Amino acid sequence: MTIQVGDKIPSVELKVMGEKGPETVTTDELFAGKKVVMMAVPGAFTPGCSMTHLPGYVVKVDEIKAKGVDEVICTAVNDAFVMAAWGKDQNAEHITMLADGNGELATALGLTMDASGFGLGSVRSQRYAMIVNDGVVELLNVDSGEIDKSSAETILAAL
Repeated sequence: MTIQVGDKIPSVELKVMGEKGPETVTTDELFAGKKVVMMAVPGAFTPGCSMTHLPGYVVKVDEIKAKGVDEVICTAVNDAFVMAAWGKDQNAEHITMLADGNGELATALGLTMDASGFGLGSVRSQRYAMIVNDGVVELLNVDSGEIDKSSAETILAAL
């Protein structure tokens, strides 16, 4: 079942790249007491994600944070090494690049897709963006083709 507005983000362990390598973080740590915008992509370095989705957030991150957002997170079903390299490639130093290597977050949220037809594997995240306040979903926009509902511009307008 897909997470809904008003639901609490499930407790999941994920990875971020630290100074000495991948470090474990929990969704509880990431969302507790903060207002967070989290956007998800099917895969790092894929065309729509690299040309449109993440770049929009890189350009708008300061405007988003100026609306009272404490953190902007980008997640994908990729490992911490790939997410760190993609963040560096995209100049996303002000965005937390969150690795959902086994698709546990995407699965817990009910936002998986089968991307095996594209050669990306059977468990990938759908493309979405959400606004989360103290661990509770306030807005969830899931794209069904175009990158419009989850774009930085759409989320900025909703804040």
